[in-house]
Amino acid sequence: MAAGAESDDIAKARAQLGRIDFFRSERPEQTGVTRLGGRTNQVFRIDCNGDSYVLRVPGPGTEDYIDRGLEAGALGEAARVGVSPDLILADPVSGLMVSKFIAARTMSPALFRSQPGAPARAGQLLRKLHTSGASFKFQFEMAGVIDHYLKSLPGGQSQLPEGYQKALREAAGLRRLMAAKPMPTAPCHCDPLADNCLDDGQRMWLVDWEYAGMADPLWDVASLALEAGFDAGQEAELTAAYFGGEPAAGQRGRLAVYKVMSDLLWMLWGLNQHATKNPADDFLAYANRRLHRCRAQMAEPGFAGLVAAI
Repeated sequence: MAAGAESDDIAKARAQLGRIDFFRSERPEQTGVTRLGGRTNQVFRIDCNGDSYVLRVPGPGTEDYIDRGLEAGALGEAARVGVSPDLILADPVSGLMVSKFIAARTMSPALFRSQPGAPARAGQLLRKLHTSGASFKFQFEMAGVIDHYLKSLPGGQSQLPEGYQKALREAAGLRRLMAAKPMPTAPCHCDPLADNCLDDGQRMWLVDWEYAGMADPLWDVASLALEAGFDAGQEAELTAAYFGGEPAAGQRGRLAVYKVMSDLLWMLWGLNQHATKNPADDFLAYANRRLHRCRAQMAEPGFAGLVAAI
């Protein structure tokens, strides 16, 4: 690349800024653009006039499985109740999103292990979201989302390799149990990966609200513990902060089942990404990891007792 030349993704980000009234009056040469990351989307830090912002540019093909109108509504609600950065723009058509930049660390499983109090701050954050009174239009119904991803696969369930078919059969009873034992829904993030949490050492925020909806709040708690790779001590810290004490036996059972179902759901999501040839990652390997962990969790000696407690 020639000296002073910008990468293609930075140049594309600048082109997107030209479409946004909030930035249009800025002189391009005085606006700093830095790529932050993103797997299915591209995320950039924008620096101008002494302030910093985050620009999210949707990845190609995401419109096939993300409703940007629903996401825009969730973003506005999450910012309003203080669990997400202040929102500047959420375009319900293009999916462009601009929010205030927060001077906080993007979390990872390693940072959750090394930052004192991080699991507790995450529990407090989820509690704040779930009790906020925010209203999301989407109803996140676990079985329905799983079925959606099955139907989205080229050829449907009939094209799944045997290992995947067996995991679906083994989990069928869990799906029926959770459908028979519904809980009141609350506003949920529904995809609380470690790297969707921002931590400044005092509090946390959540970003990436593409899957947000009204759901059983324990889905979020279980998903974060699973995705962040919490050990027993970290999970105890998370749940103590969330529940205000030790969870009841039935709550522990729901958390265990939701961990299994989370792996099942995102396994199917990974297979869809692989089928559509998303180049951002090795999604077949990702799906295989989720498959093996899903089945391993169901095979654990104490799992049946946890299920029975529901």
